[in-house]
Amino acid sequence: MNVNSLSTTFITDNVVQCRDFYQHYFNANVVFDCGWYVIVKFQRSNTELCFMAPNNNAPTTTGVGIMLNIKVNDVDAEYTKLIDKALLINQPPSDNPWGDRAFLCSDPIGNTLYIYSDREPNEQYKACINE
Repeated sequence: MNVNSLSTTFITDNVVQCRDFYQHYFNANVVFDCGWYVIVKFQRSNTELCFMAPNNNAPTTTGVGIMLNIKVNDVDAEYTKLIDKALLINQPPSDNPWGDRAFLCSDPIGNTLYIYSDREPNEQYKACINE
């Protein structure tokens, strides 16, 4: 698998507090904020942290409540490769209104892997993008 980027999503009821903390103390820029999901990006780097409130719109995690976001060029091709290798898939590929197509699986210690490719977000989520 050719990984284009990797970021971590922390599942928490304190999304706003985490956003404010990284903005205030680390000068992070908020690049996406729809209330239940926030992405902060650190200046002079491509490093991002994501915070997600548990809710019905969000992908569900297994195990420890951490999700690794793995961006790839072709999510469907990667899905097929992993199925061919007999990897157990938690959720098959689906298009998401926030602007990606993704599937979920888990690593051996229970971290959820959110493997995705970008898509055009719908109008509701376009309004959440700050870049």
